[in-house]
Amino acid sequence: MDDKSVTPKGKMSTETPVPVPVQAQDAYDVDYEKYGAQRQANPLPELKRKLKSRHLQMIAIGGTIGTGLFIGSGTAIAHGGPVGALIAYIFVGTIVYSVMTALGEIATYIPIPGAFTSYAARLIDPSLGFAMGWIYWFSWASTFALELTATGLIIQYWDKDIPIAIFIAVFWVVIIAFNMMPVGFYGEIEFWFASIKVITVIGFMIFCICMNAGVGKEGYIGFRYWVHPGPFVPYLIENNDSLAKFVGFWSTLIQAGFSYQGTELVGIAAGETENPRKTVPSAIRKTFFRIVFFFILTIFFLGIVVPSNDDGLLASEGDGASAQNANASPFVIAINRAGVTALPGIINAVLLTVVLSAANSNVYSGSRILVGLAQEGFAPHWFKITTKRGVPYYSVLFTAAFGLLGFLNVSDAGSTVFTWLLQISGVAGFITWSSLNACHLAFQRALKVRNISRDVLPYKAVWQPYLSWYGLFFNILIILTQGFTAFVGGFKVKDFFINYLSLILFVVLYAGHKIVFRPAFVKPIEADLDTGRTTADNETWETVEPTTWYGKAWNRICG
Repeated sequence: MDDKSVTPKGKMSTETPVPVPVQAQDAYDVDYEKYGAQRQANPLPELKRKLKSRHLQMIAIGGTIGTGLFIGSGTAIAHGGPVGALIAYIFVGTIVYSVMTALGEIATYIPIPGAFTSYAARLIDPSLGFAMGWIYWFSWASTFALELTATGLIIQYWDKDIPIAIFIAVFWVVIIAFNMMPVGFYGEIEFWFASIKVITVIGFMIFCICMNAGVGKEGYIGFRYWVHPGPFVPYLIENNDSLAKFVGFWSTLIQAGFSYQGTELVGIAAGETENPRKTVPSAIRKTFFRIVFFFILTIFFLGIVVPSNDDGLLASEGDGASAQNANASPFVIAINRAGVTALPGIINAVLLTVVLSAANSNVYSGSRILVGLAQEGFAPHWFKITTKRGVPYYSVLFTAAFGLLGFLNVSDAGSTVFTWLLQISGVAGFITWSSLNACHLAFQRALKVRNISRDVLPYKAVWQPYLSWYGLFFNILIILTQGFTAFVGGFKVKDFFINYLSLILFVVLYAGHKIVFRPAFVKPIEADLDTGRTTADNETWETVEPTTWYGKAWNRICG
């Protein structure tokens, strides 16, 4: 484009040129007045931009490094073997990269609250925004109940006589109190929680290096476990070793996807971040590589110090929250195999912070998704009402209320119901990821029809549109095949509905909204790329660069 704006260093541009091709000018004017006037008249929720760069960095890291890594990675190694699990995590990492770059390009151009719901409704189809938003919200709300239950089980590691229900109630109140504070307080809490996770993972890697080198009762290990019991684990299929190993790898691929979920929290927090045009691209560029670094190296080290046939690895396959305790963690299994007696209690304490961090993020992200649903008219308007400090208290309280489902785990019958509810959250992340890839493809079409060059975007994603097509294809493939165990060895009706309940609910929500409201698919020329963008364009942020060596180092790590 010829008329690029020039922005002084440390300042945001006060305007972004958005030319419209001459041949489409008349159609654009008519369509925008028809489809965009009502949206422009509907003011955005009054959330406050109080999240700093370091907060956003750690929210992205902490949102992913959770029970999926500390506990679920044991199941991945048990089913796929050390090499199968490693390949699976690398492969899924590439899918996550496609989603994050796609999200980054849209979220930096239109940094608005409730990003996922709004992007799908604006760029593709209002029914898609409705279905994706509600199932994604329910996944966070139901997972919140799981995390509350896990806190009681973790504390029972030290005293088994303490009733779980007490801690469900106590931490339910604590998490609500955290989320009723200004968003800057949430960011600060998550910063320190995530820091504990990062330090623990790095410390564990160092421990694995020492253990592998011979420190511990097992002596020098090397790659012993890659030879016996082997790099891959046959799974479910009899009389066909190659197919059985592939099935084991595929089941690990699905587990890896569940572990990575939460990376997209950057997009939710973009609407409350200072200087989103600078901090969001920075978080996406840096955080992704840090997460891949933590995940891939952790899986590698676990695979060389814990054999895939260790019975403790499958302890994390228990129903509901019953598996979320220190004994199910492959971190603790590795430490026990080394003969160290003090560290399991420390890991359990870290696991408690991991679960509390996850519960805190559950309520935050769920409440912001409700804000986005209300903004698009898919939920009651009062969900986007905020306090003077920008806290959407109705959305927080409504999301947190679902944490009371944790009390279902107190009884055996209730835990069965609760397990079914949790299946909905399993695939919701993949549905969101595939929708984000699709939104990015629609976003690029909308830019093209308006003759806007991607070179002027605050963040330009690489290898596009091919990377988004790549992510869309494999996300949909995983969604459709994640319940393959229901078809192995004969069709099992119960397993089918447990595994595909989330997909069925998504289809019902989408079809129900489409039948009742009959919204048309959004044409590229009608896509709303302006609401929320001009607000961000007119904001000015001063950037203060550190001058000391330690300030520069900190800024490089967390800035």
